[in-house]
Amino acid sequence: MSNLTTIILTHNEELNIEECIKSVMRISQRIVVIDSFSNDKTVEIARKMGAEVFQNKWINYAKQFKYGLERACIETKWVFRLDADERLTKESSIELERLCNENEDTDVNGIIVRFEVNFLGRKLRHGGIYPFKKLLVFKYGYGDIEDRNMDEHIVLTEGRTVELENDSLHYDYKDLNFWIDKHNKYSSREVQDYLESLSEKNDGPKLDKSAKIKRIIKFKIYYKLPIGLRALLYFVYRYFIKLGFLDGKEGLIFAVLQAFWYRFLVDSKIFEYNKLLKR
Repeated sequence: MSNLTTIILTHNEELNIEECIKSVMRISQRIVVIDSFSNDKTVEIARKMGAEVFQNKWINYAKQFKYGLERACIETKWVFRLDADERLTKESSIELERLCNENEDTDVNGIIVRFEVNFLGRKLRHGGIYPFKKLLVFKYGYGDIEDRNMDEHIVLTEGRTVELENDSLHYDYKDLNFWIDKHNKYSSREVQDYLESLSEKNDGPKLDKSAKIKRIIKFKIYYKLPIGLRALLYFVYRYFIKLGFLDGKEGLIFAVLQAFWYRFLVDSKIFEYNKLLKR
């Protein structure tokens, strides 16, 4: 076991929460679930699994996680932020435990977790999806989360990061209706971040290199392209240049939904704001 508190954010996650908690039970001293008033069995299952459960009204991921850090009164060396549709494998949990224990007194203050994404029952290995990397584990007091509506990242105040070599799993058991509803909400929050970015002078100076490059490309290049064209180019990049077509029908559906539905929906809402709501 590591000197680690795992914080899981939930809302109606009865299909995912049990396996998520199981995957971190062996290495976590505490498992804390921050639930935004689920109306299914999420809370019941989490408590049955031994997790501490607190409930808080949902605003966005960043504010919910900040609430979790404060409400949980963290006393462990490390904190692990995990979503309910994410889980460690046996190999990644052993490696994470080792890295936490080995680096309690080093300048390694953050650990990047890499995920294998499963979409409609298929592992996506192309299209720039694999591996999906996030800084999710950090020493308490040396990490914070960006106050953003979408695409929020954990940032370190000092120290360096290391990356897991073994994959963890991003596997959501919900259907496409849920995916579409979730990404519709995401698109509205992404528009908020886009509008706020127009007045930002310094964009994420404390982000890790990979996240910083992606942020620059997104706001300094992608959003400078004409509406419509940028969604098309995004699809071409994901599906053809990054070989998303090798992931079969699932890869095609994922690329189309990401580009021509989600990214174009964000663009449409920006257009709507500039034409109608800004007046």
